[in-house]
Amino acid sequence: MTDTISVSALDVLVNDHFAAEVAGDLSRLLATFADDVEHDVVGNPAVSRGKEQVASFYRGLLADLRLQRIDTVHRYHGDGFVVDESLVTAQAIGTPFGIPGRNRTLRFRLLHVFEIGDGAITRENAWIDSASVLAALAA
Repeated sequence: MTDTISVSALDVLVNDHFAAEVAGDLSRLLATFADDVEHDVVGNPAVSRGKEQVASFYRGLLADLRLQRIDTVHRYHGDGFVVDESLVTAQAIGTPFGIPGRNRTLRFRLLHVFEIGDGAITRENAWIDSASVLAALAA
């Protein structure tokens, strides 16, 4: 990180990131990341590094889930970071987490820790309420 980013600029970046996810717009989504981004979804077998690996992750995610809403419940800001707790609504159109989605609607909590520098996300760490997702998919 080379400079302090205002709270409003942090919010614009994170909100744009979420809007791109909901729109399924991979190009716009990747534009929110630094070239050397580290993308860590807890429970995923590997950490993605760099935009190519992150793009591969999101291609799979967007094939399995059609995100409909990401509603922030709480958001905390610091110097170069954002912690965001959200409620996600999505249609399970593929096989999310290896389980047939059968077009079911999922609602689950999601916690993100974003590290931000030079106006881009340099690290994204996501914690999914997997118990809620698995319960909905198993029903």
